[in-house]
Amino acid sequence: MAIDTGKLQEFVGRFIADLGATIAAGNVVIGHRLGLYQALAARPARPEELAARTQTSPRYIAEWLCGQAAGGYIEYDPATGTYSITEEQAFALANPDGAIYAPGAFVLALGALKAEQRITDAFRTGAGMGWHEQDEDVFLGCEQFFRPGYAANLVPSWIPALHGVEGKLRAGAKVADIGCGLGASTILLALEYPKSAFTASDYHGRSVELARKRASHAGVADRVTFEVATAAEFSGTGYDLAATFDCLHDMGNPLAAACHIRHALAADGTWLIVEPCAGDTIADNLNPTGRIYYNASTLLCLPNAMSQPGGYALGAQAGEAAIRRLATDAGFTRFRRAAETPFNLVYEARP
Repeated sequence: MAIDTGKLQEFVGRFIADLGATIAAGNVVIGHRLGLYQALAARPARPEELAARTQTSPRYIAEWLCGQAAGGYIEYDPATGTYSITEEQAFALANPDGAIYAPGAFVLALGALKAEQRITDAFRTGAGMGWHEQDEDVFLGCEQFFRPGYAANLVPSWIPALHGVEGKLRAGAKVADIGCGLGASTILLALEYPKSAFTASDYHGRSVELARKRASHAGVADRVTFEVATAAEFSGTGYDLAATFDCLHDMGNPLAAACHIRHALAADGTWLIVEPCAGDTIADNLNPTGRIYYNASTLLCLPNAMSQPGGYALGAQAGEAAIRRLATDAGFTRFRRAAETPFNLVYEARP
């Protein structure tokens, strides 16, 4: 077999970049936990200055700074020996409440990798692994990764894109947030629409516990009720809006969930479906975003679906046609793509 050395070198270059990114992920999380990016965003620093500012070891900080500069996450000035962070880098690395917070994605990724042995075994047996069985960093990192996108888009663009929903929310609507996780989406909506009442549910008790605490801290506990329930069993009827944020594809029986949502909606209610950005074919998704979601799905989404009864395993790259078919099978008669971002497709389904 003849090896094309040019193609081999191209592949080795890709491998080196991937290996560097994989090892660097831990250092991004360290920067997140120790507040190193925020401290550097305040003003440039030499290693000993950043160490003093963050009460950390100068030698560790020196090595960390070199790795960050080599990866292009911060800047280095050899003339002065100082490190700095650009406005763009700080936007993505130093503000947990901004539109992008990259460290949260690395917290999620490293948390997911802790289950590698169980997932390897699942490849052999076909067994699943429930979301509740994952490391707690998966829950925390998931919220840290998705919440900035919700904060940037949910109220400003997604809700206005739905037919008649914003007016109902302003006047006082009944809302169900299904698969709410730590409650980020619920809290954002409750803050913006104080006249509305919200019921948020998740099958994972620990997430619900943390969501209640966060809602209380945000001052919206008076209009938000949290419950431990699956998407096919959450309580209440007559909802003006039901929402599933990045969770439908995780379910073992999303059709049962969709049917329950339809019956729980008011006659003129709306189901807001937010799912990962995906095309309808594998070829459509062979790109950097698809790479993230296919690999995350292998470690998290698919195992959770496989751990539940129902026979579905949509995966994180199901695509619009699959979601449309699911909504139609559940009895929804109107379905459309209402909005999109680089990471999400937003659908509206109505009875």
